[in-house]
Amino acid sequence: MTERSLRVLEFHKIRAQLAQYCVSEMGQSLCEGLVPVSRIEEVRRMQQETEEAGSVLAYLGGTPMLPFTDVRTALHLAEIGSALSPRALMDIGACLRASRAARDALVGERENTPLITANASRLSTFRAIEQAIGDAIISEDEIADRASSELFSIRRKMRACNERVRERLNGMIHHASFQKYLQEAIITMRADRYVLPVKQEYRSMVPGIVHDQSATGATVFVEPMAVVEIGNELKQLISAEKAEIERILRALSAQVAPEAAAIADNLAILAQLDFAFAKASLARQMHACAPKINGNGRLNIIRGRHPLIDPEKVVPLDIRLGTDFISLIITGPNTGGKTVTLKTTGLFTLMAQAGLQVPAEYGTELAVFDDVFADIGDEQSIEQSLSTFSGHMKNIVSILENVTPDSLVLFDELGAGTDPTEGAALAQAILSTLLAMHTRTVATTHYSELKEYALTTENVENASVEFDVATLRPTYRLSIGIPGKSNAFEISRKLGLPEFVIGKAKELLSKEQVRFEDVIANAEYHRQVAEKERQLAEEARAEMVAIRNQAEAERKKLEDQRDRSIKKAKDEAKRIVENARRESEAMIAELRAMKKAGGAQEHEIQRVKKKMEQAQEALADKKEIGGEIPKTVKPGDMVHIASMDVDATIVTAPDAKGYVQLKVGLMKMRAPLDDLRTLTSAQQMIKKEQKKLEHKKSMRAQRVDITARAVRQELDVRGLALDEAIPEVQKFLDDAMLSSLGEVSIIHGNGTGILRAGIQDCLRRHPCVSGFRLGRYGEGETGVTIVSLK
Repeated sequence: MTERSLRVLEFHKIRAQLAQYCVSEMGQSLCEGLVPVSRIEEVRRMQQETEEAGSVLAYLGGTPMLPFTDVRTALHLAEIGSALSPRALMDIGACLRASRAARDALVGERENTPLITANASRLSTFRAIEQAIGDAIISEDEIADRASSELFSIRRKMRACNERVRERLNGMIHHASFQKYLQEAIITMRADRYVLPVKQEYRSMVPGIVHDQSATGATVFVEPMAVVEIGNELKQLISAEKAEIERILRALSAQVAPEAAAIADNLAILAQLDFAFAKASLARQMHACAPKINGNGRLNIIRGRHPLIDPEKVVPLDIRLGTDFISLIITGPNTGGKTVTLKTTGLFTLMAQAGLQVPAEYGTELAVFDDVFADIGDEQSIEQSLSTFSGHMKNIVSILENVTPDSLVLFDELGAGTDPTEGAALAQAILSTLLAMHTRTVATTHYSELKEYALTTENVENASVEFDVATLRPTYRLSIGIPGKSNAFEISRKLGLPEFVIGKAKELLSKEQVRFEDVIANAEYHRQVAEKERQLAEEARAEMVAIRNQAEAERKKLEDQRDRSIKKAKDEAKRIVENARRESEAMIAELRAMKKAGGAQEHEIQRVKKKMEQAQEALADKKEIGGEIPKTVKPGDMVHIASMDVDATIVTAPDAKGYVQLKVGLMKMRAPLDDLRTLTSAQQMIKKEQKKLEHKKSMRAQRVDITARAVRQELDVRGLALDEAIPEVQKFLDDAMLSSLGEVSIIHGNGTGILRAGIQDCLRRHPCVSGFRLGRYGEGETGVTIVSLK
C-alpha cells in the first residue's frame, strides 16, 4: 500500500487507537508498524486471529495478558556472562509470569480458538527461575533477606550492630552532663557512620573521629570512640552485604543465561498475543464485526460507521461496488457526506486487509486489493509551485502509472480546479480508462456530464447524497442509482438571493440542462416518496410482526394457563378422592364398631364404600374433561371460578348483564358467566360425597356419648390452629367426663410441635384431667396424646 494513501485515509489514527489497548511496548510497536497486506490467505488468517481473540475476551471478561517489558538487551548480557541489575531481573521475572499466565489462560480444550491456542502453546514456562527471582528481589533497590542464608546472617548481624551503636549513643545524648557539648541531642549519619553534632568549642571534650563539619564550622560531627569499633564492624558487614548481593545477582543471571533464547522467543509470542488482543479490544470498543473477505473485488458495506467520527454523530451508510457495476459516481451538494463516503470505503478496506474488524453490521463484505489509491484533499503546493489542479493531476498521473485491475481507486472532486468543460472531459476520460481496465473506482463530482456518463455507460452507476432543502442541511444518506443535484438555486433562495436573480440564472441554462436537472429532481422526488413508503411499509410490517408475536405469546400463555388449570383441577380431584377414601375407610371402621353396638347396618357400610369406588373410577378413567364456560346455569349448580381458582355454588340465575350470584363457603359474590367453568361429573360426585361425609362426621360427634363405651374415643385436631383447637379440646373433655370415660385420645400430629405443646399446656390446667402421656407404638406415638380423666 502507498504511504500517501495510508496518510490520506487516516490509517495512522487507527493504528494509534489500536496501540492504546496494548499492555506492552513491544505490542505497541507491532500496532504502529501495522500495514495492510494483499494476500487473501494472510488477510483471512489475520481476521480469524482477531475473531478468536474476541471470543477469548468474551469468555474471560478481559484480556489474559499481563504487562511485560522488552528484556532482549538484558538477555543478551546474561548470555555473555554479565551480572544483571535487580531491575533487569525483575523485568525478566515479569516476562516469565506473563508467559505462564497467558499459557494457562489460553491453552485448553477450546475448539473455537485454534490460532490463539497454537500460538500460546509455543510459550515456555520457567517456574523455578520465576520463583527464584520473585523470592530474591523485592524491588529494584531492595533484595530480600531470604535471598540467601548468608545474606540473612549478615543483615541479622547488621541489625545487632545498629542496635548496639544506637543504645550507646542514646545513653550519651541523654546524660545531663554530656548534653551541653551537643548542638542538638540527636544521632545522625555521615559517610555511613553514626555521629553526634558536637559544638566546636567542646570538640576536645568528646573523644572520637570527626567525619564532617557544618558550613559555618560551629558544629563538628564526631563518631565517639565508644562506638568506633562497632562502626568498623558495621562497615565490614555493609561491604559483606554488598558482595553477597552481587553474588546473588550473578547466580540469578547465570540461571537466566541458558534459557535466554527461549525467553526471547516468549517475548515475540507475547507481543503477537498482545497485538491480537488489542485488535479484539478495539473491535469491541467500535462495536465492529468481522467482514466477509473475497478476492473478486466485491464491496458491500452495511450500515458502516466511519471509526474516527463521534459515534453519537456519525450517520451509517450503505454502499456496494463490484457486483452489477464497477465504477460509482457520487454527486450532491458540498458538506453532504461525499468525502466521508470515500474515506469510509477506503479506510474499511485498509482495516480489513490489516486484520482489523470494521464498525458495520454483520453481512458486510470487503475485497482484498493489491493497492488502494486515493486522491482526496487539497494537493496545492507552494514550494513546488503547484496549483490545486496541478497537485491533483500529478497524483492522478502517479495513480494511472501504478494502478492494476485488482486495485481500488478513490477520487474526490475528479477534474475540479480548472475549466469545467475541460475538467469534465478529463474526468470522463480518466474514468473510462479505469473502466476499460476493470478497476474498481469511486469518484465524487459536481459535473452534470459525469452524471450523464454514468447513466449511459455500462458498469457505471450514479449515486447521490441527500440534502434537505427545507433545513439547508445534508442528511448524509447515500442513495445508489440516482444522480444528485447541487441544489444551488434552492439554497440561494433560502439564503435570501432575490428571485429575479435566480430567474436570470435559470434562463442562462440550456434547455437540455434544465430538462436533465428536472429529470433528476423528479427521479429524486419519486425516490424519496418511495423511500418514505418503504419505511412506512417496514414500520407497518414490524408492527404487524410485533402484534402477531404478542398474540402468539398470549395464546401460548392462555394454553399454558389452561393446561395448568386442568392439571391442578385433576390433582385437586385426586387429592379430594384420596381424602374421601381415607375418611370413608375411617367411617366404615367406625360404622363397623357401631354395628357391633347396634348403631349401623352392613348395607349402609357397603353403600358408602361403593360410592367412593365409583368416584375414584370416574376420575381415573378421565372420560369427562369439563372446564368449559357454561352456556347457562341454575341455582344449586356447582361451578369453578377461573379468576379465583375456587369452586362455588350458583345462588341466582344470570341477570341481563350476564352476572350470577354465587356462594363460596359462607361468602356471597357476583361474577360474570364467562369467568365460570363447569365441573365434571366426577368432580361433582366427589363434592357431594365430601359433603355427606362431613355431615356424617358431625352426626358421629353428636352420637359420641351413645357409643362411648363401645369404642375408644378420640379427637382429631390436625389442621387446626392452636386457638381453634383449644375450644374443641375443652368441649371434648367435658363430653368425655359426662360419658364417664376414664381415658381419651387427642390426635394433634407432629408438625412443628406447637399444637402438641399448646394442647398439653391446656391439659395441665384442666380440672378434669388427672394425667396425660404421648402415645406408644401402635397408638400414634408422638402424634397422639393419651389423656386420663378423673
